[in-house]
Amino acid sequence: MVLEALPFILIGVFVSALMQVFVSEQSMRKWIPKNPVLAIIVASVIGIIFPICECGMVPVIRRLIKKGMPLYVAVVFILAGPILNPIVFLSTFSAFRNRPDIVYARMGLAFVLALVIGLIIYHFVRKDQLKVDLPTDDHQHFHENKLTEIMTHTTSEFFEMGKFLLFGSLVAAGLQTFVARDSLAAIGDGWLSSHVVMMILAYLMSLCSTSDAFVASSFSSTFSAGALVTFLVFGPMLNLKGTIMLAGVFKTRFVLLLSVLVLVFSLAGSLLVERFFLS
Repeated sequence: MVLEALPFILIGVFVSALMQVFVSEQSMRKWIPKNPVLAIIVASVIGIIFPICECGMVPVIRRLIKKGMPLYVAVVFILAGPILNPIVFLSTFSAFRNRPDIVYARMGLAFVLALVIGLIIYHFVRKDQLKVDLPTDDHQHFHENKLTEIMTHTTSEFFEMGKFLLFGSLVAAGLQTFVARDSLAAIGDGWLSSHVVMMILAYLMSLCSTSDAFVASSFSSTFSAGALVTFLVFGPMLNLKGTIMLAGVFKTRFVLLLSVLVLVFSLAGSLLVERFFLS
């Protein structure tokens, strides 16, 4: 789990460092549309430009918020970015070549959920939710050049985010070891319970979004297509490893709120998708 996530953490903190050095607060504010719906749509498709899985999203998002990105836009980026990117699309398509409807259901549902949750955050959460304040450019005047700044930011954030990754991976691995997958699958035969079981599996396994589709395809003979979509959408948006990383950056109450929103809307959305769009 650590080996799978480390490259994406490194990419994430490197992109974060580039943002810190080269992107000003003024340009960030100009880049975000004033209209909340347009801003959310932009954030939903930004993963095409930055194909980072959920492991590398947290450091990038923290830096973008400090640069002036609104919280609700950042939330959409966190939720949609790990799914709505070309790498994940291709991996999902490869895993479900015979079921392209599952591929499109995953992408479409992720976009809708990010849009809805982003609008909820926009209307009801106004205060700054970052737990730890980051140093600004004013505190970096002693660096000799841009390359030094980039390497300093990258190294600092890599070790800071790495400790949450290690702890989250340790807990998730322990649960995978002591909680038998077969025992969960045995109670996943029902219409609703199958979705719940797949959500539990997605949360505990904490797979990277670039590879989770191959694991999901291994459950094709056990779970319905709708339950597989639940696994593919809920997992990248909320898992044990990611929750611990989010808790290291955002205030606890906000992490709980975001977790509840993702849980409720992922379950409801997947049930609707299964009912009306999947055969």
